[in-house]
This record gives sequence, C-alpha cells and structure tokens, in this order.
Amino acid sequence: MKTYVALLRGINVGGHKKVPMATLRELLAKCGLKNVQTYIQSGNVIFQSSKEATELEEIIKKSIQDSFGFEVSVIVKTPEELQSILDDCPFQKDKKESSFFIILNKIPDAELVKDAQQISYENEEIVIKKDALYFYCSTGYGKSKFNMNTFERKLKVIGTARNYNTMIKLLSLSAEID
Repeated sequence: MKTYVALLRGINVGGHKKVPMATLRELLAKCGLKNVQTYIQSGNVIFQSSKEATELEEIIKKSIQDSFGFEVSVIVKTPEELQSILDDCPFQKDKKESSFFIILNKIPDAELVKDAQQISYENEEIVIKKDALYFYCSTGYGKSKFNMNTFERKLKVIGTARNYNTMIKLLSLSAEID
C-alpha cells in the first residue's frame, strides 16, 4: 500500500462547504482508504491505499458530493511528490518559509505558463514550476492582489494552496503513518 496526501480545495472556509473532519475520516475509511488521518480543518487527508492517485481523487470527490451535497476539487499526491514541490521552491529560506505553495492538478502547458508568469504585482513574486505555483508576498497573503482563480483560468488547471508550515506538517504526518 502507498501513502497519499489528499488536498481538498475550499472546504470549511468562511462558513462555506462545511465538512467535519471526524465525519470525513469515517466517510473515507468506508470508501476503503486505510489509516485515514486529517490535519487542520482546511482539507488535508493522509491515508494509505493500493489504488492510483487519479482513481482516489474521483473516489474522494464522489464521496464528498454524495454525502455533503457539494463538489470539492481534490488533488492527491504522494509524500515524495509533495517533498519534490517543497524542494523545488525557487525562493531563499526566509521567503520560502513565508510562501504559499499552490499544488496544481497537472503540469500546465508551457505556453500558458509563459503567459501567466507575465502577471506581476508590487511586493509579490510568482514562479510556476512543473505542477506547482510558488507565491510570495512581502506584505502578506491577505494584502496581496494574487487571485488563484485567475491563474487557474490562464493555466487551465485546478489548484489548492498550502503554506510552508502545512507542507512540512503533511510530510511529517505522512512519514509517521503505518
């Protein structure tokens, strides 16, 4: 069995798309996922399965749709893939630790990346590499002009953001799972 991390987009944010983590763990265990754990309320699930990531994304997405009545984007990565995204961050240590890692559901077309990387705002840095968009804002995420929906449209992908500390914790939890 392989260990995976599922990243759910947009749940439990601002009172929308409420998904209690205990209910989610129970639901996913009923779907056949093993050793299901969640981390914080924003949709991070660590588990084991013998299935492939794309199949798991559909299983999780359908289970949430059937149980809660709304659609959620789901991206499933192995711990090795998450580690690679973290390691590939182009920013120096201080910026990296204050960055956001937008994990994409696929590697966008090179021409789309070239066009999207032309978008720039004062105090913000955006770098797209493989299946990740790295975002740093010197004034803080809450004050940024960055809009993930814009980048998703331009890159023709789905993405979900995690900060540095969440990435580190997800890797730590996935290493502990047995």
